Amino acid sequence: MESFGARLHRAIVERGPLCVGIDPHPGLLARWGLPDDVAGLDRFARTVVEALGDRVAVVKPQSAFFERFGARGVAILESTIRQLRDRGSLVLLDAKRGDIGSTVHAYASAYLDPSSPLYADAVTASPYLGVGSLAPMFELAAEHGGGVFVLALTSNPEGAAVQHARTPDGRTVAQTVIDEISQLNAGVDPLGSFGLVVGATIGDTGHDLSRVGGPLLAPGLGAQGATAADLRTVFGSSLSAVLPSYSREVLGAGPDEDALRAAAERVLADCRAVLPAR
Repeated sequence: MESFGARLHRAIVERGPLCVGIDPHPGLLARWGLPDDVAGLDRFARTVVEALGDRVAVVKPQSAFFERFGARGVAILESTIRQLRDRGSLVLLDAKRGDIGSTVHAYASAYLDPSSPLYADAVTASPYLGVGSLAPMFELAAEHGGGVFVLALTSNPEGAAVQHARTPDGRTVAQTVIDEISQLNAGVDPLGSFGLVVGATIGDTGHDLSRVGGPLLAPGLGAQGATAADLRTVFGSSLSAVLPSYSREVLGAGPDEDALRAAAERVLADCRAVLPAR
């Protein structure tokens, strides 16, 4: 089975280095003139799929904004994932799950097993019960050609207290996460299947990302304050692995599908001007 890293590399070459989130929070639904209910959620998700599903390399539905509507919201999430895959986009489900033992294995089965209705190409995960606790996710991803993006250096101000704390060997907690994910990707070409989440708003990280070998998801662009030019400062020599992620900057152009496409093309052009050709 072809690995997620190989599929992602090909999608970026063919469609460009861009991930667009589907974040149907109440403010965006209102901005689109949609009700904050299941019908509004469904209309929002379908519009984004129709506008961008056959154009963008990666689409990242935020699970929480579907889950808040209960079973009917999750059903729309399942449908959205299927529709995106049918249109050729890779689906990165932003769920940020993390646990231990049988529970994390159940999360892995939910998102990374092809028999699951929530099966996605990749999922985000939290490593703060220890990177090793995510082993069932890594194993199932490898078995089925999936990917896992692990939180490393996030944009929220609270994150630094944990992520920059020092371990007994002198490394930061974030650097230990970076190093362990690097080991999972060792020797893989052209791109490993295990990535990191590094916020685009954090400036010079002071961390070594040079050996990761997998994709570096960069949220925080656009409405959250970072620009494509900021990627140079954050990622330095690791720019070639960066997958820029925009949500409100693109989604705010809706509900007109042409306007959504134009917004995606604009931010993609900004990113192409900064990132090395792939």
